[in-house]
Amino acid sequence: MAFDYKKEYKVFYMPANKPSIVTVPKMNYIAVRGKGNPNDENGEYKDSIRLLYAIAFTIKMSYKGLHIIDGYFEYVVPPLEGFWWQEGFDRIDYTNKNGFNFISLIRLPDFVTKADFDWAVQEATSKKKADFSKVEFLTYDEGVCVQCMHVGSYDDEPKTVALMHEYMKANGYELDITNVRYHHEIYLSDPRKCAVEKLKTVVRHPIRRV
Repeated sequence: MAFDYKKEYKVFYMPANKPSIVTVPKMNYIAVRGKGNPNDENGEYKDSIRLLYAIAFTIKMSYKGLHIIDGYFEYVVPPLEGFWWQEGFDRIDYTNKNGFNFISLIRLPDFVTKADFDWAVQEATSKKKADFSKVEFLTYDEGVCVQCMHVGSYDDEPKTVALMHEYMKANGYELDITNVRYHHEIYLSDPRKCAVEKLKTVVRHPIRRV
């Protein structure tokens, strides 16, 4: 059976619907940066998802071709994630979607090196005749965070965020969103196939000791 990161690392991908504090280790990602309203059908965000999955599946299916990745094992592509921020704000204004900056992400298995990633970009570029120059290999050490499972519309996330912030303060922490530590979302549901009220999203914020 293929290795499933959501099931094997439930602490990071399947938290309870009440806040908890977690230390997230350094991980490698496929990443694409962009700006704008994520709901814009012709916007940078939708395009970033296309680019991410093209590289993710090129790597996943590499065992069927000539490129041998040392230590490879079959796995389920991890869920789509996103770092989000707005210029001049340490919190998210959900009503100002046009002001979003983002880094779209898909986690890479630890056995994938930068060289393997570069091969996948070249392979996808050749096969799909498309430009993958915006895709990058990102190593990120997220550190100590407060997180919670949010169920429902993305626009209702402020209610969950408020609970998270109450919990962090009660446990001696404060918010630590900066220009290198971000509002983080992990998307466990496909909004094209799931009712809005059932969408599951892990919401995570960086924190530090007071």
